[in-house]
Amino acid sequence: MKNHDTTTVVHSETEKIGGSVDKKDEIPPVVRTKQIEELTEKDYNDWETRDDSRNENIVELRLILEELLDEMPPSDEEFDDDERIMELGVRETWIEENDEELEEHATFVERENVGSGIIVEDSPPENDDLDHRLEREGGKSGSVQVSLAWDDYNDLDLHLFCPSGERIYFNNRNSECGGELDVDMNVKPVSKTPVENVVWTSNPPKGAYKVGVHFYKHHRKRKTKKSCKFRVRVSLYGKIQEYSGVIKYGNAMQMVTGFTIGNQDELSKKYQNHAL
Repeated sequence: MKNHDTTTVVHSETEKIGGSVDKKDEIPPVVRTKQIEELTEKDYNDWETRDDSRNENIVELRLILEELLDEMPPSDEEFDDDERIMELGVRETWIEENDEELEEHATFVERENVGSGIIVEDSPPENDDLDHRLEREGGKSGSVQVSLAWDDYNDLDLHLFCPSGERIYFNNRNSECGGELDVDMNVKPVSKTPVENVVWTSNPPKGAYKVGVHFYKHHRKRKTKKSCKFRVRVSLYGKIQEYSGVIKYGNAMQMVTGFTIGNQDELSKKYQNHAL
């Protein structure tokens, strides 16, 4: 296992070239979470134990969709808007019926403080098409932007845990703190190059964020497998870091990475004021 420094301080372009920066335009420090590849062997074994507990949790709560809904037969057909709306309705009904269990599982996953994603040293990688996918789907960019991409017809979902405790995902697309899930794909298996995107176009709140990825549904289209490689891109004030991972259908949501915006003194003051 490696031992990297996990503190990342981001500077604006104006600072880099020696110009002055207005107080309101100053970019706060950003600290990312430790990732599993940076753990000692003992700490990694402890993480694996916690990961096993998360996998047991999703089974105990009966949140594996394939066990609760009839699978559609394998298909190579394209889906029209009416069929997509119907599938969205099925998903919303299932969410309503399992809301408490879904929240319990998400809360359990959020407790994890070590990211499962493997750091991609060359970020963004050469020949990466993530920007093209975002442009194709009309994804926005902003001060904080988290994007998920994978390469098959399965339905993966991006979850963003906000400093306020709110979670942005397909059933809560707009948070009170200004975040937005503006791209959500493969409710129906329509794309082999899907992408999802959460963004704060401006003024992201200070505090701790965590990035989750969930394998929501296995679509049996064109021999799509129950194991899916994915990548997550985190862009903070123009600084990009990517992470890679693999998730299996039926396993728990992964806490892929996280980051904290703002220094400790500012955050302590913020939370003290909030408590008053």
